[in-house]
Amino acid sequence: MILSLEGVLSLFVLGIAALYILSATRVRELALDAVRHASQRDDFQLLDQTIHIQRLSLSRDRRGRWRIWRQYRFEYSYDGVERLRGTVIMLGRELQAIAVSEPNVTLH
Repeated sequence: MILSLEGVLSLFVLGIAALYILSATRVRELALDAVRHASQRDDFQLLDQTIHIQRLSLSRDRRGRWRIWRQYRFEYSYDGVERLRGTVIMLGRELQAIAVSEPNVTLH
């Protein structure tokens, strides 16, 4: 079996795409685990048990290496009625931040 240059290049591109998809799936799982942990710690309910990619870019980490910066969006609730939006930010496989609003507390 002889592969042409186009065939080798196509296999290389498909391999890179497969590696990216596997890496992106793993980072998404890490982000979802972080949000689940935060929901238990901060006493909010993660609605739909899912997160969605909102933004994607390149950024440098603390060591100056280029990493993929991802911002995910999720919906949560403190009372089970009001749906709020939160974000989780990942740089590579490292959690950068989880942003949720403070619960509305009614004093009687």
